[in-house]
Amino acid sequence: MEKDWVKIFSSDKPFEAEIVKGMLLGNGIEAILLNRQSSSYNITLPGQVELYVHASVEETAKNLVHQHNNLPTGDPNELEEE
Repeated sequence: MEKDWVKIFSSDKPFEAEIVKGMLLGNGIEAILLNRQSSSYNITLPGQVELYVHASVEETAKNLVHQHNNLPTGDPNELEEE
């Protein structure tokens, strides 16, 4: 990987990392996934899927990921009553 790329997110669920990557791309931030999972060890030792962005957009990307992770899931128990 080229220099000046920083890891901002990792998950053991590839679909979750893909969703976050799509959200970043939708906000104009280029993101790269690095899959460190090995199918032969996936049952006992699940690896991580890591998401990298260029260092120049690191702070913005981290803020977007933080906002994304704090969205309500639709679970009525998680929604605040108004």
